[in-house]
Amino acid sequence: MAEPEPAAGPAPGNASAGQDGRPSSDQDGRPTAGQAVEERPARTGARPGRRGWRGRRPFWGGLLVLLGGAEILFTLRAPLPVVLHIGLQGLAGYLVPSVMTLCGLLILFNPAQRLFYSIVAVLASLGSWLTSNLGGFLIGMLLGVVGSCLTFGWLPDQPPRRRLLRRGSGRRKAARPAGA
Repeated sequence: MAEPEPAAGPAPGNASAGQDGRPSSDQDGRPTAGQAVEERPARTGARPGRRGWRGRRPFWGGLLVLLGGAEILFTLRAPLPVVLHIGLQGLAGYLVPSVMTLCGLLILFNPAQRLFYSIVAVLASLGSWLTSNLGGFLIGMLLGVVGSCLTFGWLPDQPPRRRLLRRGSGRRKAARPAGA
């Protein structure tokens, strides 16, 4: 005759283990009595991986170009009762903001060619004035131009900035005479 299998409960030697083998806790999420608490390593900074990725590329410039192109694309298909139809409404109306969106993505994911992409993006942003509802009602065009300028001026070899020091605080102390 076969003996019945034991119920799926805690192991005989470990009264605090749950069904999946992990230590169980009470209803509040706190460990039960006699259970060892594992300590987690302390974080060194808030999201160090994402912040490092953003620091190695012109993040804000690329994001603004991307948002400007997306805004112009959305205003072309806006369900407004009266939509401006100024300029070319054919292929160029969709091509120019698509180029802006593509340049924004390329700035973010291929920062080595940022100068070329920023020049193309500023030309596409300015060209959207003629082709796409006055540059997405001026908002998309301005986002694209500002993002392109930020990208063009970004320097990859610049050390990360800490907090800005007060202007001249060190120079004033050194310039004062000892008796004053």
